[in-house]
Amino acid sequence: MVATTSLSPIGVFDSGVGGLSVLRAIREQLPAEDVLYLADQAHVPYGPRSMAEVRDFAEGITRFLLAQGAKLIVVACNTASAAALYYLRETFPEIPFVGMEPAVKPAAEHTDSGVVGVLATPATFQGALYASVIERFAKGVKILQHTCPGLVQQIERGDLDSPQTRAILETALRPMLERGMDTVVLGCTHYPFVIPVIQSIVDDGVRVIDPAPAVARQVGRLLDAHQMARQEGAGRIRFFTSGDAQALRRLLPTLLGERGDVVTVRWWDGRQVEIA
Repeated sequence: MVATTSLSPIGVFDSGVGGLSVLRAIREQLPAEDVLYLADQAHVPYGPRSMAEVRDFAEGITRFLLAQGAKLIVVACNTASAAALYYLRETFPEIPFVGMEPAVKPAAEHTDSGVVGVLATPATFQGALYASVIERFAKGVKILQHTCPGLVQQIERGDLDSPQTRAILETALRPMLERGMDTVVLGCTHYPFVIPVIQSIVDDGVRVIDPAPAVARQVGRLLDAHQMARQEGAGRIRFFTSGDAQALRRLLPTLLGERGDVVTVRWWDGRQVEIA
């Protein structure tokens, strides 16, 4: 692992472009920080994969980001957080990690009807992290769940408001609305990119909770606690993908609002990442 200072970058990773929603919040709140962003698009989506497989991916990416000098790592993927966050903290105790968990707590606090919808992947719903969140914060609240099959792939293609994307969300949300849902939790980092479509389906009476701003705040708190926050300058982003670098480069202005060069990485031995 490379020695780190306050000038070292934050590492952020996801199975694909979903983590850009978290990166966007980090950029807004911590503009001086340099960031390494890795999209493991060779393996997207993580949701249908086994927990063991996703854990291996997360460990390989973490080792790569640490070798690039990351001072803190954001697991900007709900599925990877469910599969690997506890394991990563045990394996790399010297590094602060911030993960994703469905924002059930604020949803339970703000619902008037007592009915909350959660949109997430199968792996997230099956994970111990989600079960713990439900046990701790959802007492007395009815939780409705939907996995939105195909939605991640639509967003990966940049199809944010196509008829197919809207149909997937209609299928998920209409039955929840009929059962009284007044709050919906986005339990996958890809989903904030379709908030306008979600809002058009559920109307203004339903609260849509995006956890990304809270995650960015936690990153800031941990950097301050470890005296690792960068105070000055304009942060830069280095992008990596295990998939199609040109495709990711084309999506950056749409999803992140800025352009950037993208470096291709490759997997070898199934568990290690290197620059191609």
